[in-house]
Amino acid sequence: MNKNNLFNQRIRLRHLHTFVAVAQQGTLGRAAETLNLSQPALSKTLNELEELAGARLLERGRLGAQLTTAGEQFLTHAVKVLDALNHAGQSLNAPAPGRPVVIRLGALTTAAMGMLPQILDRFHEQQPNTTVQVATLHNNVLLAGLRAGEFDIGIGRMAGSEMMAGLTYELLFLESLNLVVRPEHPLLSDNVTLSRAMQWPVVISPEGTAPRRIAQHMLEEQGCSLPANCVETSSTSLARQLALRYDYVWFVPSGAVKEDLSHRALQALPIASPGPGEPVGIITRSGSHLNLSAEVLMATIRKFHS
Repeated sequence: MNKNNLFNQRIRLRHLHTFVAVAQQGTLGRAAETLNLSQPALSKTLNELEELAGARLLERGRLGAQLTTAGEQFLTHAVKVLDALNHAGQSLNAPAPGRPVVIRLGALTTAAMGMLPQILDRFHEQQPNTTVQVATLHNNVLLAGLRAGEFDIGIGRMAGSEMMAGLTYELLFLESLNLVVRPEHPLLSDNVTLSRAMQWPVVISPEGTAPRRIAQHMLEEQGCSLPANCVETSSTSLARQLALRYDYVWFVPSGAVKEDLSHRALQALPIASPGPGEPVGIITRSGSHLNLSAEVLMATIRKFHS
């Protein structure tokens, strides 16, 4: 019996559920909470899966769990299997009359925070009988979920050709990176430069993300480095509270703080990010047939950025 057959026979659904949960949550701790498992039990299941796969699927570190190249490839297949089982289960239960239409929307965390509240409010004015299930994810997990049919619509970033295979991308806007602080921040009484800003505590996205990559480019271009008193997190809610209530300088995609800036809850520093910005757009599966409600939602998203 070859290795692939042995792998296929011994893999269990708990391996797939555990792996996908860690990929979606970004840390073992949050994934364990989601699955109602202890962290040692979750780690044991991941170790079993990697032993069966004969490859390292996740790199665990102080910043969380990052997918390896093999992990990204395996994620696509794992999501497909779980989604197929989910659809099989749904097919056994005919929808009740009058049951609301459901749209599954995957979005970047920054998009969900910045643009989605107003979009969903406008959408439900037109489609009151439609339920929108929103999942906030890292971009690579979002793209894998779209390819596997886990989501109907995605709001995400353009990626390499391999990650975008089977997907259709429609540009909405170019998202720049802002440095923001609370309006009463002592830094604002100074001549603001990136070097001066780095003398204050910083909150920034983890390594491997688009915002972090742009921030690193800004710092290197101006001969600066991050301060030691730095918080690295993918949680926009935590980062926002640090910037709103304390003296943290927040490196944040512009879309995530649009409302805060317009209401002057936060203030952008006069420090421009390099380049035109990161492309953010609507992503769907190529050739997929969306229902009327999904088409209305996409039209609402487009109108918000027109």
